[in-house]
Amino acid sequence: MYGIKLNFDGGMPIYLQVVNQIKHLIASRRLQPGSELPPIRKLAQSLLVNPNTVVKAYKELERQGIVFTKRGTGTFISEGHSPLNKKEQKKVIGSLAGQLVTQAKLLNIPMAEIIQEIEKQFKEGA
Repeated sequence: MYGIKLNFDGGMPIYLQVVNQIKHLIASRRLQPGSELPPIRKLAQSLLVNPNTVVKAYKELERQGIVFTKRGTGTFISEGHSPLNKKEQKKVIGSLAGQLVTQAKLLNIPMAEIIQEIEKQFKEGA
């Protein structure tokens, strides 16, 4: 579900892997503010984990202000909150910039054109 992949053999607790994967889905805009997360049992079944693991992950996301829960309704992505700290944000931007530079070089696009296009996209709110 949502492409969440867990490593059951790694050293990181499963609930933290769920937390990090959901944060990544939000950062990559595959989950939008206001959208509902899957019900606990449904996500647990799809990930083949105990429902308590998903409960723990959702509680951690709520503690961080990334999601909020409406009793009897569900768990939702919070508005206007970045799920990534500054260090993680720089890592994501660095990776995206690296991909952009690689593509620009392959297409022989001058840096000035790339910067111009980025500024245009930023102003248009893309």
